[in-house]
Amino acid sequence: MTEVIMPKMGDGMEEGTLLEWLKKEGDQVKTGEVIGTIQTDKATLELEAPGTGVLQGMLLKGGETVPVGVPIAAILKSGESLPANWGGGKAATPAPAAETVSNGHVDAATAASSEPATAEPAESAASSRVKASPLAKKIAAEKGIDLSSIAGSGPGGRIVEKDVREAKPKAAEPAAAPAPTPVAPAPVAASAEDQVIPLPRLRQITAKRTTESKQQVPHFYVTVEVDVEKITELREMFERDQSGKISINDFVVKACALALKDMPVVNSIFQGDKLLQKGGINVGIAVALEDGLTVPVIKGADALSLRQIGGKSRDLAKKARDNKLSMDELQGSTFAISNMGMLDVDNFFAIINQPNSAIVAIASVRKKVVVGDNDEIEIRSRMNITGSFDHRVVDGAVGAKFINVVKDYLQNPTRLIS
Repeated sequence: MTEVIMPKMGDGMEEGTLLEWLKKEGDQVKTGEVIGTIQTDKATLELEAPGTGVLQGMLLKGGETVPVGVPIAAILKSGESLPANWGGGKAATPAPAAETVSNGHVDAATAASSEPATAEPAESAASSRVKASPLAKKIAAEKGIDLSSIAGSGPGGRIVEKDVREAKPKAAEPAAAPAPTPVAPAPVAASAEDQVIPLPRLRQITAKRTTESKQQVPHFYVTVEVDVEKITELREMFERDQSGKISINDFVVKACALALKDMPVVNSIFQGDKLLQKGGINVGIAVALEDGLTVPVIKGADALSLRQIGGKSRDLAKKARDNKLSMDELQGSTFAISNMGMLDVDNFFAIINQPNSAIVAIASVRKKVVVGDNDEIEIRSRMNITGSFDHRVVDGAVGAKFINVVKDYLQNPTRLIS
């Protein structure tokens, strides 16, 4: 028997969601054949059969989420059958950190918490043997509920948060007083005109990651105004000699990559009592999709020409919108850029894409009346760019210097041509 497990597609992946099975129970499959699709924290990917045989014992339905490494189906060869306990212990392996899913939905309380396992209430020996998520165990202990009396609705009969909240505590044994918690806002009553819209998986992930970044990372922001007249002239020159279309975003990618080379501290990751200064300069490009946000990565951006950066940017953006990005194209960013220039905005602050220490936000180009070097009034093309920095890694003066180095490259764009 060959187990089909939820694959680990990247170092940061802890769980995956089965979007749909493309094969059904009893179908004959071959090694490498696509049998389903899964949603990771970065992209939608194809699930390939790890062996040849008959697909049996499918433990997940579309929309359900499990930790990586958990069996979700089996492939049987001729004469083989499923073990008697199939779908029991193995399918109920606890998530590596905190249980975040119940029937495909993120538990808001868990997504906002990153408490270690030692912070959970003590459990009885009997309760610890019950198949239940860490969050379900915690709530059961607080409410005085015996987990062994609850039927789980999760994969393989696992008890999840919803099951515990719907159970009644034992009358004879009042629950211990829980630790004080912030008072939650009163639920908003829905009217007949209201519509409840379930969040797509990518939107759930985007919400979770941006919340974590703002809660865990002390952001500060520096904005500068950049004169882009020379960039405009160079873009027109490229188009006239048919060298290929180069966008302002491509100039910013190159400028940021060279600035990171000049100031490698910004190309670092905070790791508690030390910084990990990355050797490669890999720039993530935020791409807005209908269901959320994804950040494909241009690897080695400092060594690429403007034309190469332009070609890669367009290719990655198209793949993102077609849902065809590979895991390699989604991993390894050391810095990121978010561009709203096409959306008619004067300025905005981007949220840092962890574990990066900085991100640059690009606003729209405006025609402005400015005072020139000779005190003459001129009309120039200007745009605001704003750097968001992790204050644990970058001090205010360093962030200000960095964003001005980027500005200097953009205002002297011939230095970006290679």
